[in-house]
Amino acid sequence: MPQDDILISVSVSPFRRWFGVGALVGFAGIVFYFALSQPLAPGWLAFLVLFGGLALWLAERMWRATGGRLELTAEGLRTDDGRLIAPIEAIAAVERGAFSFKPSNGFLIVMRRTGPRGWSPGLWWRLGRRIGVGGVTSAAQTKAMAQMIEAMILDRDQPAAEE
Repeated sequence: MPQDDILISVSVSPFRRWFGVGALVGFAGIVFYFALSQPLAPGWLAFLVLFGGLALWLAERMWRATGGRLELTAEGLRTDDGRLIAPIEAIAAVERGAFSFKPSNGFLIVMRRTGPRGWSPGLWWRLGRRIGVGGVTSAAQTKAMAQMIEAMILDRDQPAAEE
């Protein structure tokens, strides 16, 4: 991908990445410890072991996901490997309010049409017409990206000035 067309990018700092993944691994450790240190019925033991395994799987997914970044180009929002998440022409609105259903330190993109589900833990998710950007990202980076997307939407929706 050419680097000169990237308007702004959002990435995860090493501290936030280690903290987020470490919290999930620590949670899995606590679940495993509880499962193995207490005399439990076989059903509960299996449940806790599966739950701890799920937490470890989630930690591994977050580690992979937060190694990448999100990029905003003139075409839209994409991952650093070129996967287009939200084309600018398909974005209906950006929600950044305190009471909107959005990820931590992030914002919500409302699309005009539904798209395929996607999930990159700690970075973004898509469910139906909504795309959440944020999680373990920096609030300053995501705020700047949200403002730039809002400006691009305004520019797109303005009628061409006639001279």
